[in-house]
Amino acid sequence: MLDYARWPFRLLTVLLAALVLIGCKKDKTGVALKGDVSLTLDWRPEPEFGGFYQAKLSHEYDNRGLRVSIINGSAGAPTWQLVANGKTDFATTAADQVLLARSQGADVVALFAVYQTSPQGVMVHEDRDFRKMQDVFTNTGTLGAENNPWLKFLLAKYGKPIVQITSDPQGIGVFLARKDYSQQCFVTSEPILVEHEGVASRTFLVADEGFNPYVTVLITSGKILRDNPDLVNKMVAACHAGWQEYLDSPSAANKVMHELNHDMDLKTFEDAADAQKRLIQNEFTLKNGLGVMTLARWKTLAQQLVDLKVMDKAPPAEACFVNPK
Repeated sequence: MLDYARWPFRLLTVLLAALVLIGCKKDKTGVALKGDVSLTLDWRPEPEFGGFYQAKLSHEYDNRGLRVSIINGSAGAPTWQLVANGKTDFATTAADQVLLARSQGADVVALFAVYQTSPQGVMVHEDRDFRKMQDVFTNTGTLGAENNPWLKFLLAKYGKPIVQITSDPQGIGVFLARKDYSQQCFVTSEPILVEHEGVASRTFLVADEGFNPYVTVLITSGKILRDNPDLVNKMVAACHAGWQEYLDSPSAANKVMHELNHDMDLKTFEDAADAQKRLIQNEFTLKNGLGVMTLARWKTLAQQLVDLKVMDKAPPAEACFVNPK
């Protein structure tokens, strides 16, 4: 999950994943031999990856001749670097990371966007009676949020903040202990966890403020896309089928992911899976299909990153993605 507040096990997980992948023998196209295909996630098993696990559970990969290994990651995991360097065949990241990667010369391409609406948000205590995102920045207290593009966007929008911002979010423990503490979150995760602790919160989506990158985006390298279009099409089709199945019935995949991630109980898996549906499936996807992206949104995001000085020059938006076939 690309929630920048999540840091546990980052280095260990990423290093282990890289070592495993380096040891896999590859053919000249970068795809592992003997039908093995690697998919590296940018966080631990949680509902935001449910469709990928469901595809494995339902044999959607196998039925298309793919033997897929799902490798767990952590917040900030350099998944696009692993793809660009041929250390993994597929990975998940966010659209802003794809643009940053391509602006640095990395040939990575987005294939399938799970979240049409970014789940990135800010969580506040309900009894503070904040009514909008701006209230977080124009009142006293502390905001735990790393200095990432969405925060830069909000600071540019609202100006010098009154709230004190700490770039080292401490997780829900601090939030539970301090009424004046607000924090970055995925609206499908931390608010549910604090609710289970008996604390009422309110969340504001960054997407509602005008910054809405696609999130949990399946990517591959341009080389694999060019040299193995059939493999890519099969992988995307399997993911599409898996995500539709997960949205319809998430319980089986939730149990599988829970066995891999005991930090989240099954009730939280269930609640998170339900909470994310509106961010994944909407009128656009009902008309155009799950995972579909638009050129207009890629162009908008690219210009926003340039305006925020996150990158000097935007790569061509049309080179950043291809839509599911």
